[in-house]
Amino acid sequence: MQNDIAISVKNLTKVYHLYDSPKDRLKEALNPFGKSYHHDFYALKDVSFEIKKGETIGIIGKNGAGKSTLLKIITGVLTPTSGEVQVNGKIASLLELGAGFNPEMTGLENIYLNGTIMGFTKEEMDTKVDAILAFADIGEFIHQPVKMYSSGMFARLAFSVAINVEPDVLIVDEVLSVGDVAFQVKCFQKFRDFKDAGRTILFVSHSTDQITQLCSSAYWFEHGSIYKSGVAKEIAQEYHALMTHGVETKKVENSNMKIDIESLTGEWDIPPLAEGIDWNGEGGMKVTHIGLFDTSHKLISTISQQERVSLVYIFQTFQEILNPFLSFILIDKHGNRILGASNMTESIQFKPLRKGETVKVTFEFDMPELANGEYLISVGLNDGVQDLHVRHQYITDAYKVIFQCITPKQKQATLLKLYDVSLQMSIES
Repeated sequence: MQNDIAISVKNLTKVYHLYDSPKDRLKEALNPFGKSYHHDFYALKDVSFEIKKGETIGIIGKNGAGKSTLLKIITGVLTPTSGEVQVNGKIASLLELGAGFNPEMTGLENIYLNGTIMGFTKEEMDTKVDAILAFADIGEFIHQPVKMYSSGMFARLAFSVAINVEPDVLIVDEVLSVGDVAFQVKCFQKFRDFKDAGRTILFVSHSTDQITQLCSSAYWFEHGSIYKSGVAKEIAQEYHALMTHGVETKKVENSNMKIDIESLTGEWDIPPLAEGIDWNGEGGMKVTHIGLFDTSHKLISTISQQERVSLVYIFQTFQEILNPFLSFILIDKHGNRILGASNMTESIQFKPLRKGETVKVTFEFDMPELANGEYLISVGLNDGVQDLHVRHQYITDAYKVIFQCITPKQKQATLLKLYDVSLQMSIES
């Protein structure tokens, strides 16, 4: 195996014997002439590929296509019927929720258990525990048996252990759909950091956006074989086009966007940024207040389609900023970008800012049509231009909003219900 290869898969096949009834299994076992009572199911059929060190590879396909079987063989959970797999380096995996955890042991005990399984000594795990606990952020539950954990807490701890033991290869199989939206965004940011560090990721997801954003290449599996492979974006687009049914979330780069910057005035009542929010950057500018408002300047946290809104945030400067580059991104719970803008993308040049200024920025736009659910707004404060700038502050979860579309039929039903209640109250009185 070449030194630049992280994973090598050659002619991998996994066959299961399927029986129409339990008695057929017994008949086959006892038949003196070796008569077969089963039929073969190929979970994987002659699969071959190589992944180089530092690559992030996506695996996509329908349920039953062989994706999970492949990952379980690579990690040694399953034995192949034929073929071989070679992995160069230490491997960590997230194959299913709670896999590798002893339900009777506490979260802390399971951290050391998983470390032992991966070959770390207790002393080595002692140096990693603080980082694992900080990322998992499950508080006092770390000292409780994991059988008491919710699915979200399982995911937090499992992901934190896998990513913080610094493996050479990380394998993830669609386990991050649980948990709150802020933690999911934090996970996908960690994926990007892991990728930037030059480590190898094999990532299974049904989300074409995740595949496109995180992966350089992708394999599309069908019926246990590689149907197509190539550039992640192209494979994801083809798969999405074939699989999508119903209403699709619309991606919008510019939704009648207007951007203004000015000195702080008393026109808006803007709530302060929540305390303790994680951010990264040089710190030359920092957001202090943020809010989403409707056209009447009313603060909103629940929005509907076709609504004109304004994202407003206030920041302070702690040094001179020669070329303010200010931005925001609306993202879903998987970290997928829905809408975003900056003064650079809108070809707006702001004047330099002095040290000690307090500035208000307003992004006014039409909210696109979205699927119901929670969304996060990330904001960025930079100095420079699109391709060459200093990041002073980037906050991935600066503001949470709920998109809730009420159809005309739902609205009519609600009004009728309110009318019935009002009528009943009138009769009773």
